[in-house]
Amino acid sequence: MRNHIHPGFAVWFTGLPASGKSTVARSLNDLLQENNLPAQLLDSDELRGKLTPEPTYSAKERDWFYEMVIFLAGLLTDNGVNVLVAATASRRAYREKARSRLERFAEVYVECPLDICRARDSKGLYTKAEKGEISTLPGIGTPYECPESPDVRVNTGRLTVEAASRYILDRLDQHTFFRNKRRR
Repeated sequence: MRNHIHPGFAVWFTGLPASGKSTVARSLNDLLQENNLPAQLLDSDELRGKLTPEPTYSAKERDWFYEMVIFLAGLLTDNGVNVLVAATASRRAYREKARSRLERFAEVYVECPLDICRARDSKGLYTKAEKGEISTLPGIGTPYECPESPDVRVNTGRLTVEAASRYILDRLDQHTFFRNKRRR
């Protein structure tokens, strides 16, 4: 006889490159751990290194990559693992597909002014885009489709990482996202 596994939740952090998605996701992960709600972080930069070691960032490759991220998040959540996805997912269609596939899904829009993203950009992506070295950077060479109705919106140009992650935790908690929770 098989035990019923309660599905885990998935929180998808979307925003422009260097908006703070991964940083805020890691901070939220720490808060969840403190509240006995462990989660697995799926960071697109780390996944891309494993799934597409020599990325081209073509439209076809992006479609495939986000399909794989959704697939991995689905496997984990179906088996009771909570998941935090830090991935630009520049097209709304990627995030809508995740929402339709993942039973307990929340979209967090990590909003940040472009000038602050440029200043934070440790990888030099915006400089490369401005020099014409790359042409597919979301928000510069490729459109970034902002969420129309995110579950939570945080502006990392105004909020500290800690304040943003606490706000996300509180907003999701208010909407009983963490059912069967054990928050302190």
